[in-house]
Amino acid sequence: MNYLLKNGRVIDPLTDHDGIADILIVDGRIEAVGKNLKAPAGTEQHDLTGVVVAPGFTDMHVHLREPGFEHKETIETGCHSAAAGGFTAVCCMPNTQPAIDDPSIIRMIIERAKKVHQGVVDVYPVAAVTKDRNGKLLAPMIELAGAGAVAFTDDGAPVADAEVMRRALEYAGMLRKTVIQHAEETSMTKGGAMSEGFVSTALGMPAMPRAAEDVIVARDIHLVRSFAAQYHVAHISTRGAVDLVRTAKRDGLSVTCEVTPHHFTLTDEAVRSFDTNTKMNPPLRSADDVEAMKEGLRDGTIDVIATDHAPHSYDEKEVEYVYAPFGIVGLETSIGLSVSELVLPGILTIAQLIEKCSVNPRKILGLPELRIEPGARANLTLFDPAKEWIVDTQKFKSKSKNSPFHGRTLTGKPLGIFNNGVLFLS
Repeated sequence: MNYLLKNGRVIDPLTDHDGIADILIVDGRIEAVGKNLKAPAGTEQHDLTGVVVAPGFTDMHVHLREPGFEHKETIETGCHSAAAGGFTAVCCMPNTQPAIDDPSIIRMIIERAKKVHQGVVDVYPVAAVTKDRNGKLLAPMIELAGAGAVAFTDDGAPVADAEVMRRALEYAGMLRKTVIQHAEETSMTKGGAMSEGFVSTALGMPAMPRAAEDVIVARDIHLVRSFAAQYHVAHISTRGAVDLVRTAKRDGLSVTCEVTPHHFTLTDEAVRSFDTNTKMNPPLRSADDVEAMKEGLRDGTIDVIATDHAPHSYDEKEVEYVYAPFGIVGLETSIGLSVSELVLPGILTIAQLIEKCSVNPRKILGLPELRIEPGARANLTLFDPAKEWIVDTQKFKSKSKNSPFHGRTLTGKPLGIFNNGVLFLS
């Protein structure tokens, strides 16, 4: 099938293209980009006036829950949610049951994803750093990379042992892979349900101090100084951690980080509702921390916007706050929150937003670049930056509906994706 996408605003940070153009796609590849293109007979045409056409978005932090927790999400429902949210690729985290610490699990995930929705969403597994994610013995990193793992993390838990982290960085350096750290000193956060501060005191809620994130990031950066490797901070949330990454970048270290939309949108004040959909790890922080996230995005300290899409069933979340699991779904609200909270206030341009959702994740993970130019494989995200919409979790394609943004009006709506020769319109 051939496609002609007409009159879209084509923005490609890698080619510095930003303008109204048509895109002709023949057999899954871009045949031409320009004005008033003519298409062969039988070509499917779509008028994209007012729509941004960008290189496909990659979410480098997603929990697909399969294998082991299919009641929350599956590869199939997670990919459907990703496509509806405007993502052509997702990187799935290893806190499954069993953990993604064996090459056979990597291969199973990749093969199963190819059969979902004609493979319109690429799934890149991120393997565990340690066996069973228990922080003690390194997983077989060489074999896991050979099977297709794009990075390593024990996400959901930190690599707490400094010597284990050192060895992981050394192996990852040899493999030219990134180690992604869930930065949390668990001796300081055990039993905590929200960020430590005025609100936690007022609510009488067991708390998690900001320093628990900062000390792990500081330790790891010192290790990177000694054992050169690519290190990435997952879901960064404190001003202190952002300052540490900023300094590391100025010193020329291979240190990067990501932030979630909920950490640049909500503060710990949201917990006053006792809505368990405001419970995540790291927890919602202070207004000053939220401002630090925006500053970090603006000045380039924060490289990536990633959702940490963490599905949980209704029953799991419908309990007392302290007993509820951490995490919210995020694939289908990411573009809306990013445009509303970052583009409209002038913190990022649309091109900069695309860079943090498309270019930088792939650069950090060593995935092939995506360009909108003749000869390139068509891998595209389509969204309307001016369209207002109301979040309705019951319409989510995800198997789970645990979002604190239900009923919220957002600007910026994902409309579809094109990948692997397939056009998906949401």
